[in-house]
Amino acid sequence: MPTTPAAPDGVGTLIPVHEHLERVLTTVTPVARVERVPLSDAAGRTLATSVDALVDLPSFDNSAMDGYAVRRADVATAGSDAPVVLDVVADLPAGPARDVSIGAGQAAHIMTGAPIPPGADAVVPVELTDAAATRVAIRRAPRPGHHIRLRGEDLRTGDRVLTAGMALGARRIAAAAAAGHAELPVTALPRVAVVATGSELVEPGRPLGRGMIHDSNSLLLAALVAEAGCVVSERLRLADDPAALRDWLDRRGACDLVVFAGGVSVGAHDVVRQVLGELGTVRFATVAMQPGKPQAFGTLSDGTPVFGLPGNPVSVAVSFEAFVRPALLRLQGRAEVMRPTWRAVAEVGWRSPGGKRQYMPIVVGQGADGPTVRPATAGGSGSHLVGGLAAADGFAVVPEEMEHVAEGDTVEVAVTR
Repeated sequence: MPTTPAAPDGVGTLIPVHEHLERVLTTVTPVARVERVPLSDAAGRTLATSVDALVDLPSFDNSAMDGYAVRRADVATAGSDAPVVLDVVADLPAGPARDVSIGAGQAAHIMTGAPIPPGADAVVPVELTDAAATRVAIRRAPRPGHHIRLRGEDLRTGDRVLTAGMALGARRIAAAAAAGHAELPVTALPRVAVVATGSELVEPGRPLGRGMIHDSNSLLLAALVAEAGCVVSERLRLADDPAALRDWLDRRGACDLVVFAGGVSVGAHDVVRQVLGELGTVRFATVAMQPGKPQAFGTLSDGTPVFGLPGNPVSVAVSFEAFVRPALLRLQGRAEVMRPTWRAVAEVGWRSPGGKRQYMPIVVGQGADGPTVRPATAGGSGSHLVGGLAAADGFAVVPEEMEHVAEGDTVEVAVTR
């Protein structure tokens, strides 16, 4: 839906989600700190610079099967009715290679992964022989090079193994190990300060007075920051007191990004808007999304990126997914910052606000023809329904032009669990 830019104070025309996200991603740059970590500590980290193979993979010709290493010329006529019998001159397990050569009329009993002995040019699987220990009967002629893994057929020394910006998971770490690396260069973990604002917030578990609620936002944000691969440098609650917020900004510890929850709308006690608005570097926007319409983003006086998210818990979770998580991945230098999405069929219908992108917390199921989704709570995408977040597997992302999702419609889904 075409829109015009929001007014400077963020009140008025809605801006599209992609416009706010673009501003975030053009502002946030990867942290410059790089460290080398052993492979055992690399899981979940982001590769800072590309790495190449230090050895050939495989590093030597080796057997792909348990069987017998042979000279193909010796067994070219072998068949089940006319086996060729060879002398077994060695037993070759995987491990340090023995100094054994295969001559005419000879074979070596060989295990998977063992080096191919000089003279041999094929491997016959044990099930195509009589498995004898001293004189083996070969019952089928192998093709040239059959069941031999050739040196360098996977990677050659100097070939690219991993590319900068990759998230390091199990398979990539294994590839680095096989290619000769003991450690990898990774981006230092970004440090994120999490601040929940609101005079109504009390520590979870404490008795609630009239008008008070337990603080779930700071814990929600801290957990989401950790799930995104960053370190929470500080987690705190602040009352709706501009002086207290200014004081914290002046004395806060070193961090790479700050996230506020609450206080970004137009209320008289929205202190984040009051205080950050004084800086002149933070934009308060009305974003065409539901939930999560009021958003703030910019930089603090020292250039640190800062987010201001609406205070209702579902809005916090949605805003983090839409804007903060991509920024945190950008801080880590990730090549891909958006979560993959896929399509699923709606089990039931629900309403969606026209002109806004809806993020509906959903539960994923499995139908006869593929995955299905339904709203996680009867209340739908209400921004206050924090209890429903526990049941949600992720979000259905409903485009701005849709005002109703009907049963059987296909919707875009981002799984976050």
